[in-house]
Amino acid sequence: MDQIWAEAYAGSWIEAWNSRDLEALGDHYAEDVVFHSPFIPKLVDNPSCTIHGREALLAYLQKGMDVFPHMRFQLHRVGVGVDSLALNYISVDGALANEVHVINSEGKASEVRIHYSAAL
Repeated sequence: MDQIWAEAYAGSWIEAWNSRDLEALGDHYAEDVVFHSPFIPKLVDNPSCTIHGREALLAYLQKGMDVFPHMRFQLHRVGVGVDSLALNYISVDGALANEVHVINSEGKASEVRIHYSAAL
């Protein structure tokens, strides 16, 4: 993975979010994705803050789109790591989000960890 690939991934990811295109958003995640976010309990009854599998993740993401219909993310930076990338963006209610996607050999996120600057 290089910066050009990471920027393209991030651009299509943010576009899918902002256009509320759940199918395009889902294309970024592996079938067996493990998704960690402190925001999860705000939307669903899941105190573990972890979602397993793309189908469950898409249901969660749809819930977020329904609860926050005017949400619009603003991408700031994309960092490249070893088999991973970090998305730095403004999220719900102006919180700064730092989201790490571990990328598998198919170019899909197999694990996601999200960190927020503001208390949720």
